[in-house]
Amino acid sequence: MLRESPFHSRTSALCESWEWKGWSGYLAASSYQLIGSMEYYAIRHSAGLIDITPLYKYHVSGKDSVALLNRVVTRDASKCGKGHIFYTPWCDDRGHVVDDGTLWNFGGGMYRLTSAEPNLRWLEDNAFGLDVAIRDASQEVAALALQGPTSRAILMEGADGAVEALKYFRFVETSYDGVPVTISRTGYTGDLGYELWTDWEHAEALWDALMTHGPRHDIAAAGMTALDIARIEAGLILAEVEFMPSRHAIIESQQYTPFELGLDWAVSLDKGPFNGRTVLKEEQRRGPRRRTVGIQVHWPSVVKLYRDHDLPPESPQVPTREKIPLYSGPVQIGYATSTTWSPMLKQYIGLATVPAAYSAFGTVMDLEVTVEGERKRAPAVVVKRPFYDPPHKKA
Repeated sequence: MLRESPFHSRTSALCESWEWKGWSGYLAASSYQLIGSMEYYAIRHSAGLIDITPLYKYHVSGKDSVALLNRVVTRDASKCGKGHIFYTPWCDDRGHVVDDGTLWNFGGGMYRLTSAEPNLRWLEDNAFGLDVAIRDASQEVAALALQGPTSRAILMEGADGAVEALKYFRFVETSYDGVPVTISRTGYTGDLGYELWTDWEHAEALWDALMTHGPRHDIAAAGMTALDIARIEAGLILAEVEFMPSRHAIIESQQYTPFELGLDWAVSLDKGPFNGRTVLKEEQRRGPRRRTVGIQVHWPSVVKLYRDHDLPPESPQVPTREKIPLYSGPVQIGYATSTTWSPMLKQYIGLATVPAAYSAFGTVMDLEVTVEGERKRAPAVVVKRPFYDPPHKKA
């Protein structure tokens, strides 16, 4: 049975659509409004408030905390300074991604690791022989993402200037209208945004405080559908969509290395031994056999396919999370993993897996498009990620 997050009393009261989905054992609103696109526009034009409590959170402390983290993650944990956050994947011994998430340094040997999948057993197994303590704080820490251009203004009203100088991928421990909170300048939307972390018992008070200040800045609760559109526009990968966590993969092709996912920058091969390092060094030398890329579909071609059937063109109403074949001539070369119509860019975009030979920017291929049960094709081109990258995100 799905559990309720500590914000459920507030989110359920706002959920007019009654569209819910499961996320890590919790109920999560797909959309709150009957017309969910307004939640997306809140993220892009004002501020969307998203319940991200279902993320797993692990606290790692002790003399050997850095040694454990450097054994597990692919980034160099010793370079993550106090008050800093790293995005990082972590791998098994074969170099396949187990999961990805964020690494926080609270100082004094205290770290937090967040993830989409449960990783307690994985951390404990890797901690053998080390002086380290690991605690699953997933049901102790409630979390909200406040994302969009007005998010900073909302936080400035209640956090006494604590976020005024907060840099990208940094965090500060403060309070918001008297509610103890940790505010990080992070998010999954590719926009200016923050995430707020508080003790479970303070969740409702934090939500109420944000909703007290937020209306002046057009705040709106946003669900998973709006978040999914935004994260595709940001070119961000999603576990069990762009890749299958290696522990859950059934076949070899479902497992990906960081290099195949385009995370070359997040692999520190020179930091010393870590899970998968030997395999990843060899892969870096020879190059990955496939890549995760961004694609832009030629929309006029899609429009013509519909008009050939005397139908009005139909853009995807919700993001897709299913494999859609990609072709070069008569041969299928790969597949799109996430696709969406971008309301901001007015483009049909997606993330895809293709052989490395087809991963260069400007490479043209065909995406399968189904119209009235008939399989057609529309041209698609490999483009740079992120698709949407506003300057205010890191300013």
